[in-house]
Amino acid sequence: MPIIYWEKLESVAIITMDNDENRHNPDFADAFNALLTSIQEDTSVTAVILTSKSPKFWSLGIDVDWIGVQMQNQSFENIKGFMYGMNAVFRKLLLFPVPVIAAINGHAFGNGAILACACDFRFMKADRGYFCFPEVDLGIPFLPGMIEIIKKSIPYYKLNELKLTGKRAGADELHVHHVIEKASPDADALMADVLLFARGFNKKRGIFAEHKRRLHKHIVNTMEHEDPKFIEPMFLFVSD
Repeated sequence: MPIIYWEKLESVAIITMDNDENRHNPDFADAFNALLTSIQEDTSVTAVILTSKSPKFWSLGIDVDWIGVQMQNQSFENIKGFMYGMNAVFRKLLLFPVPVIAAINGHAFGNGAILACACDFRFMKADRGYFCFPEVDLGIPFLPGMIEIIKKSIPYYKLNELKLTGKRAGADELHVHHVIEKASPDADALMADVLLFARGFNKKRGIFAEHKRRLHKHIVNTMEHEDPKFIEPMFLFVSD
């Protein structure tokens, strides 16, 4: 069974993460990158929805068990390759030539929350699920590119609160602060709302892509030029 797959409903591509907590590791990054390439090649697609098969988890971010094994074995090149692989996913989402909409139907923590921020728009169900950056309690500083990604999606005052406190925010709170487009009452309403929104898009790919290239140029530059300064020396954790 694939950990992530896509299907098309009329002109909307629906990506489904299907690995329970949808943790990020090399398999996830490789599969996601290949899937996005496949969708982009289908020129009849006018919008993309990103959701989860799990009713509880949208994505809990980095696979800490995998990272732990790599650290124990001192397999630092594997970790570096994974970090660059996830940056490739973020970059593709930032520059994708049609709207990418996160349908957050469960918890989105850490790198999972950043993945949601890399999308163009976000919807979230209100009856279950939190959005959280727990890195401040885990000793994991954001890469510069990650910071730029979430700055595009969260007002600075709210980002400052979420990032420095590690607090959990629900859909209603996120809607008040314009992090998401809508707090849908439940999972069925969420998909109905997201599909209605997605079907409202039929922009020409050329102009839509150019808007995103210019809008997100600074984020891509940061990932390409600033992130390696922390990835290469493995300055990814702070122990004190």
